[in-house]
Amino acid sequence: MSQILTQRRKDRPFYFSKSEFTAIIAAYSMRVAAAEWRDYALDHTPKVAFFSIFKSSQETPIFVIEKHRPQGKEDALFILRDRKRVLARSSKLDRILEHFDRLPKLVKG
Repeated sequence: MSQILTQRRKDRPFYFSKSEFTAIIAAYSMRVAAAEWRDYALDHTPKVAFFSIFKSSQETPIFVIEKHRPQGKEDALFILRDRKRVLARSSKLDRILEHFDRLPKLVKG
């Protein structure tokens, strides 16, 4: 019976926790208020949760925050990607979100 429960758990979609989602939305909302970002999307698979950030209604996101399901006793792995490459990897979401503080800011004149 434990194998059945383990298999069901592996087949379930993997999500961001409430505290993780709150931290991501806080960072996202700062850029929305500055009119730099406009939209986001959430996606879930059995092994990965995705938070995609869009500058406008483009087809591809400008950034994607991924949360990978932990293997065994490991912590979940967070990855920040832009359109072409991996920008940061960490087991701590805060380190991923700090990367947005280093991005250039839009200056209005």
